[in-house]
Amino acid sequence: MAIILKNIRKVYKNIVAVDGISLNIEEGTVFGLLGPNGAGKTTLVKILTTITTPTSGEAYIHGYDIKKDSIKIRRIIGVVPQENNLDRYLTARENLTLHAKMQGMPRSEYNERVDYLLNMMGLFHRRNDFPDKFSGGMQRRLVIARALIHSPTVLFLDEPTTGLDPQSRRAVWEYIQSLKEKTTIFLTTHYMEEADQLCDRIVILDHGKALIDGTSASIKETLKGSDLYEVEFEPDFKPDPSQREFLYFISDNPYEENGSIRINLKDKKYLKPLIERIETKYIRGIRRLEPTLEDVFIHLTGRSIRD
Repeated sequence: MAIILKNIRKVYKNIVAVDGISLNIEEGTVFGLLGPNGAGKTTLVKILTTITTPTSGEAYIHGYDIKKDSIKIRRIIGVVPQENNLDRYLTARENLTLHAKMQGMPRSEYNERVDYLLNMMGLFHRRNDFPDKFSGGMQRRLVIARALIHSPTVLFLDEPTTGLDPQSRRAVWEYIQSLKEKTTIFLTTHYMEEADQLCDRIVILDHGKALIDGTSASIKETLKGSDLYEVEFEPDFKPDPSQREFLYFISDNPYEENGSIRINLKDKKYLKPLIERIETKYIRGIRRLEPTLEDVFIHLTGRSIRD
């Protein structure tokens, strides 16, 4: 196993950030940890990358103990944090070269490796430019290249595409997919499409607890056959207290967003009473939905993955 966690728990004062997580992650897979902000994703990454010590529990990276073998672990992992923490006073090439030297790589080895990574990330022609001249997507690719300089066996990506435009996000996805055969990837994200596209296995995390664990297909299968509908209302419609209470009675965790309500009906028989309870003049349309990862999350927690 590339990564083993045994009942990892992290408490900050009275806040439980990670609450008893146990996982075994196989080598050469893309593992996705999903959850909203504050779910405990980044805390878990900090624990596994030896930045933070867990309150209790054990964890191992390729057999190395995160508490006893932090130096050895840092030699075999790469980390892409949420922020683009590049050195702004060094060129793209110098950023990679500095990291290679910090990893103890000889010049004969890192010069070729730096050029290879810059080429792979489509940045070789900008190798002598400073990061501040790069777009957000280019900076993100440079951060990923820096994390790969020493050929890590495990790569941690903490929300690697946050803030990127769709085109840049998909470019990063392509680079991640090209790495998976040689590298175990631990990815945190709150983008459902990203997890669907990249991950061999997914765990949905909320309030520090693992809610569900499986492939994207198996997770969506948990709502297969359910009566999931989206009801779109006129902009001026606001459910009164009795209508809101009725919505919660007939469905599991109705979720309101942008003038629509997504509901998972407990029974099809409630669809007609729903229309009768709310005047049709307020209803723009009703459509049945195929379950998505986000629908599963909302079903489990009652709130959006983006909250």
